[in-house]
Amino acid sequence: MNVKKKGPAVNSAGENKRPLLVSLRYYKGFYLMFLPVLIFAIVFNYLPMFGIRYAFYSYKGIKEPVFVGLQHFEKMMKMSGFWNAFGNTITLSVVKLLLNTFTAVALSLMLNELRSVTFKKITQTIVYLPHFMSWVVTASVFTLILSPTSAGLVNSVLVKLGIVNEGIYFLADKEWWRGMFYTINVWKDTGWGTIIFIATLSGINPELYEAASMDGAGRFSRLRYITMPALYNTIITVLILNLAKVMNLFESVFVMQNDAVIQKSDVLHTYIYTQTFNSGALPDYGYTTAVGLTASLVGCLFVLVCNKASHKVRGRGIV
Repeated sequence: MNVKKKGPAVNSAGENKRPLLVSLRYYKGFYLMFLPVLIFAIVFNYLPMFGIRYAFYSYKGIKEPVFVGLQHFEKMMKMSGFWNAFGNTITLSVVKLLLNTFTAVALSLMLNELRSVTFKKITQTIVYLPHFMSWVVTASVFTLILSPTSAGLVNSVLVKLGIVNEGIYFLADKEWWRGMFYTINVWKDTGWGTIIFIATLSGINPELYEAASMDGAGRFSRLRYITMPALYNTIITVLILNLAKVMNLFESVFVMQNDAVIQKSDVLHTYIYTQTFNSGALPDYGYTTAVGLTASLVGCLFVLVCNKASHKVRGRGIV
């Protein structure tokens, strides 16, 4: 006779009435599976946070750290390179976030309108694929496509159509670099961003559309009064979550950056990289740590402000 193993008892409110050790013993399989993730998070996410203290030290690697208080932050406020990188970080990150989010919403709405399931799946797969390319490969491909030589596809077409007389070096021209940066980011990340929005659209009750059609609502009216309201909460949540990463812009900029566009492309993390490895002098890790700490605090502030605005607009936030 098989006896069903009972789990930890719970009361009517769903609260665990058994001691913690009993629960740990019963769910030991789940905790063992979670253990590698926990160790990884502690080692690579939490232990490095102890290095924040070096933001208040002068630490030049081969010498013992010397406490300097807020000296690095005072120096930072006087550095024109820091403020240029700070402004570029805000501009590039926020514009990229808005473009990627709303392009993903538009693409999700178009995919949702496809009636052929097979064609819809093929289209979804095609638009997802760029996400799996590394930024190094992506930058190499677009450097070739946007090349001002005859090998550049875009310039070849523009010259043949008579739009330009000679090739434009898009990735080395301060007037064009940001536009190309946004375009490449949209191409690479929009498809992946549609996953959340398509999942939300799939959860909308089809009876709502049927009832609206019976009442004479057209496609635009159904989109306006059923689809979009269902997406609003998801859009706000995605924006708030991604705001936490606006100050972490690095790889996508670094692989497309060059000296000709440094004023338009230098962001805080490329600034930290330059100050650490390409400054031409012995780097002060305390100063670059202070810059990184400032970027983290600004990112945290963005999330809190946006979350507060969410409380005002829809009555609740996610934090």
